[in-house]
Amino acid sequence: MRYTIENEILRLTVESLGAETVSVIHKPTGAEMLWNGDPAVWPRQAPILFPYTGKLTGGKMIAKGVEYQGAQHGFARDVEHTLTRQTADTLEFELHANAETLPKWPYAFVLRSTYVLEGETVHHTLTVENPVEEQLRFGIGFHPGFTVPFDDRHTTEDYEIRFDGIESPLCVSARPNGLLSGESYYLARNVEAIPLTDTLFDNDSHCMVNLRTRHVSLVEKDTGRSVICNVEGYPYVLIWSMPTKPMHFLCIEPWHSLPGEENGPLEWEQRPCAASLKQGESWSTTMSTTFVR
Repeated sequence: MRYTIENEILRLTVESLGAETVSVIHKPTGAEMLWNGDPAVWPRQAPILFPYTGKLTGGKMIAKGVEYQGAQHGFARDVEHTLTRQTADTLEFELHANAETLPKWPYAFVLRSTYVLEGETVHHTLTVENPVEEQLRFGIGFHPGFTVPFDDRHTTEDYEIRFDGIESPLCVSARPNGLLSGESYYLARNVEAIPLTDTLFDNDSHCMVNLRTRHVSLVEKDTGRSVICNVEGYPYVLIWSMPTKPMHFLCIEPWHSLPGEENGPLEWEQRPCAASLKQGESWSTTMSTTFVR
């Protein structure tokens, strides 16, 4: 089921399947700013990545002594979340461990997804709670896609990915199979922006580590129209699009964890995590996205 909230600037719609944003309308202009989920290009729009990001080594894990198969980015994006609160400017959903999740990941958890509108900004907070486990370790990340170009008058090359200041984004490589290879590379050196081109993602995503910038923005160079993502506090920020030409969307993805390693351990307890919670503890992270038109 879909739920909508709005203020004077934005109208936000979230689908309970995956608690995934499916529309962000800029009301003064009527512009849709989120990717439309065309299945011929990329069928998703803004999936939540939990309880891990990326792929598992060998596509599987060993947890509590049992082997489990695991698809890319975990299962939270593919199951129903329950609406627990709706006000004029807030939507809140919860996902609890259940008969659908336990065969995929044998841990009790609560995942709360809270959306709040504030002017031209959407705040999306993910909160994880450990109700009964001795230790709950997990990975988590955001994966929103934004439509590019913003209108028919512009092309891919009219945009850039902009930082707050000078950056030399160092990237860890997950090529060619989506698993960490142990290699790294500089996407650019001493730049304030990375030009958007239709070939930028020919070899898949770029996972930038330890950026100093507070924001990673998608900017239309001649007008200043932009999508501004606050990535402060995130150790990893990915940029990605399908290699389809011309480009249809750009994903800006703040993550707190990484994919598995090519030859890494299968044991869940050995996988580097975003957080490790004792029984009764909780942990939160927020992605704030501002739409300037």
